[in-house]
Amino acid sequence: MIEKVSVGSEDIELVPQLTLDCVIFGFHDNVLKILLLKWKGTDLWSLPGGVIRQNESLDEAAIRVLKERTGMDKIFLRQFYTFGKVQRYDTNDIQKQLAHVIDPKLWYQRAISIGYYALVDYEEVFPNPDHLSDECAWWDLSDVPQLLFDHGEILEKALHALRLELSFQPIGLNLLPEKFTMPDMMRMYEAILGKKIDPRNFQKKILNSGIVVKLKEVKKGVAHKSPFLYKFEEKRYKEVLKEGGLFFI
Repeated sequence: MIEKVSVGSEDIELVPQLTLDCVIFGFHDNVLKILLLKWKGTDLWSLPGGVIRQNESLDEAAIRVLKERTGMDKIFLRQFYTFGKVQRYDTNDIQKQLAHVIDPKLWYQRAISIGYYALVDYEEVFPNPDHLSDECAWWDLSDVPQLLFDHGEILEKALHALRLELSFQPIGLNLLPEKFTMPDMMRMYEAILGKKIDPRNFQKKILNSGIVVKLKEVKKGVAHKSPFLYKFEEKRYKEVLKEGGLFFI
């Protein structure tokens, strides 16, 4: 059976019982951040997500949802897991908590969710809630509240996938601004890994890889000696990633 939902004056046909959930990572002030939604009239938080239309691919659905929440057109995203347990969470409890937002009769008896993680430049994002939420906001990874549904598990698996793919995906190119310092880059990797990295070894391997170019500019507004700024040499970066060559940890 094909399900329909009304959007304004238009009826949209949906893929039944199939949804997607997005873990949107940002990096700011040396901290890895997650974009979350707060449901209307509650203090309950969850990951952004949505339904999948019959006339769009899974990636197109994810891009649409991400654009709606962030205001960004071009976003790096990766499909990392399919969540398909018969009983993923306490459905009755969720229906009661959110009955003022969604008619309990409209919930899927069972929903399969495709998990995506996205990497964005924190400064470029304009968080935007959807029609079911009061707020869309960044949270530090270390301070994320208890999440609705099975979104705690989804976040955990997304972070695990991100860590596994550090040497194969353009993580820095998508999380860091166009110009950055070597300490900025190192702290980004430390924030993702949740552990310290030897700064001398890190800088040596990054410079030897040729993936960054040192600029003549220095970072302004810092208390100590101003560090030089760098930018990625994208062609070389892609070559190194293709070879899995960022095993610097």
